[in-house]
Amino acid sequence: MRAELTLSYSTLYGFLLVFARIAGAFTFIPLPGIARGPAAARIAVSLAVTVALFPLWPAPEMPSGAGDFAVWMAAEAAFGITAGVAVGFLLEILAAGFQALGLQAGFSYASTIDPNTQADSSVLLVLAQLMSGWLFFAFGLDRQVLRIFAHSLAAHPPGHFAVSGSAAEAVIGLGGGMLSTGLRLALPVIVLLLLVDLALALLGRMHQQMQLLSLAFPAKMIAALLLLAGTLAVFIPVWRAAAERTLNVLGRIL
Repeated sequence: MRAELTLSYSTLYGFLLVFARIAGAFTFIPLPGIARGPAAARIAVSLAVTVALFPLWPAPEMPSGAGDFAVWMAAEAAFGITAGVAVGFLLEILAAGFQALGLQAGFSYASTIDPNTQADSSVLLVLAQLMSGWLFFAFGLDRQVLRIFAHSLAAHPPGHFAVSGSAAEAVIGLGGGMLSTGLRLALPVIVLLLLVDLALALLGRMHQQMQLLSLAFPAKMIAALLLLAGTLAVFIPVWRAAAERTLNVLGRIL
């Protein structure tokens, strides 16, 4: 007896709407390697997450036309983009701090290949992006984000989500928090480097025959690495607090 696979239009519409929501989020989540990875791999990841949420797929009403369905797809893409930008701000906290730190420490003169963009980036910036990816999975934030998406399918059925003013303000607030948190993490090392610059300037003023330029860069790099290693334990609880704040915002607006 031959079995036939039947797929209703309601199930097909539910799949497409949920897939648009998930794909929009993965577009803006800067996980290491996902931006420059093969397009087929990114599509496969989005499909896998969409299929994992199959028990929660809604059964939307039949759209009256192609225009209504296009509006629904745009709303779902906006939903995913909102969540992706919020998580992206979280993963860029260390990058913002290390970028300011690397410029002051002199690491901007030496560059390596960024796995996300395949462009020349400072060593500390690449390290910050990799650390953010490790922390994201170490704290289980991938599961938390999936859980938020699962609850959002009931709270905001596909086709009914609209980016409100409060949601946009909350996401913008996360962007401001990214910059302030990153600078606060890098500020102790930056202040130390400024003191090193001041000490070398005074020493060069008193002993003008000394060639301190060749000693400035190694001294600043060593001082930056030592203090960074000493304060690295503080980064984790601060980043975790920022992660909790991001999840609270996502849970509130989604």
